[in-house]
Amino acid sequence: MSSVWHSDNRHTETDPMGIIYLGWNGRGIQAAGWKAFSVRLYEEQRRLSPTIVGKQWWGKDLFLFVRKPKEEPAPFEEWLLTTALQLRDRWGRGFLDTFPEPTAAGWHLHAGVSSLQAGSGDLEDDEWYDSLKRALIQGGRSDAIEQRLKRLAFDRILQERRIRAVYQPIVSLADGKRFGFEALTRVDSERFEGPLQLFKFAEEEGESFAIDLLARERAIDGCGALRNDQKIFINMSAHIMDDPHYTPGQTLKLLERRGLSPSNVVFEITERSSIDDFSTAVKTLNHYRSQGYQIAIDDAGAGYSSLQSIVELRPDYIKVDRSLVNHIDRDEMKQHLMGTFVGLARKMGIGVIAEGIERQEELEQVNEMGVHYAQGYLLGRPVAQLE
Repeated sequence: MSSVWHSDNRHTETDPMGIIYLGWNGRGIQAAGWKAFSVRLYEEQRRLSPTIVGKQWWGKDLFLFVRKPKEEPAPFEEWLLTTALQLRDRWGRGFLDTFPEPTAAGWHLHAGVSSLQAGSGDLEDDEWYDSLKRALIQGGRSDAIEQRLKRLAFDRILQERRIRAVYQPIVSLADGKRFGFEALTRVDSERFEGPLQLFKFAEEEGESFAIDLLARERAIDGCGALRNDQKIFINMSAHIMDDPHYTPGQTLKLLERRGLSPSNVVFEITERSSIDDFSTAVKTLNHYRSQGYQIAIDDAGAGYSSLQSIVELRPDYIKVDRSLVNHIDRDEMKQHLMGTFVGLARKMGIGVIAEGIERQEELEQVNEMGVHYAQGYLLGRPVAQLE
């Protein structure tokens, strides 16, 4: 098998080698199509030389043997995956441009990768076969490369603490003073569009507690200027205690390092997705309440069971979603819904926070309706550090 690739004087036998698998399906692609694809392959080999050091065709399956350029700073696996993704997308688009429907009806290009040991020229045939098979298996899953790249990016975020917090003020409508701040997570990664995608991926990967703890730590890091009578609102999953990696007491240690106490913290439980097991959620919240923390229901009005969540979880605050606040001064139905939240909160002794205030008319409307606190660009944009 080693005869399908050749060494290049810009590489050594100890450099790691990778395999990129490209395969396609679809009907009606004629012989001219294969010829055009071969031309594109030749052009790509010239462009990537000496990255591609060999190739092997098996029917409609192509295996490229590649080595990372010396000047490439990315880790080998990340470079290999990214290169495969670029080849798949570029060749796929180019081929369909050349042979549009119906010639290439249903045509789809698959890609997968595997890494070989250093000194791969000395591998036995079964080791070559296993490597080819790994690339082929990965190529059979349409999003396998993207998912692996996300996992590498996620691990780097954890290791290098690549998230940060910004703080948006929450203002008391009784006296106009800053009652507290919401800590909003920001992530700097090309693999995740924003924090929602990051936390969703963490949940899928069984890493919710790790990313939640890092987000809390980053949020609390910037709270040194928080006054004793102010609150910091931090997002939290209602199911965090079910995570097998959960360790109690972590938040308290973070607070103590900043001279803060649990009485400064309000944990926000998002209401955008249904809480299936209220008994578990109540158990989690009671655990935190017993230590002096308070609880808020976030995004009330945007989820599936707002009133049930409020009744079951008995929060200290309700944060009404911007979808109900936007132009509330012009929308009678939104005013009725807000009135329902305010009335229920009054009976239960709960504070109401209107989110997403961007217009003076909205602020005046919610104030007139008895809302206690407000948050939004009109009152203050997120800042990197409390002062």
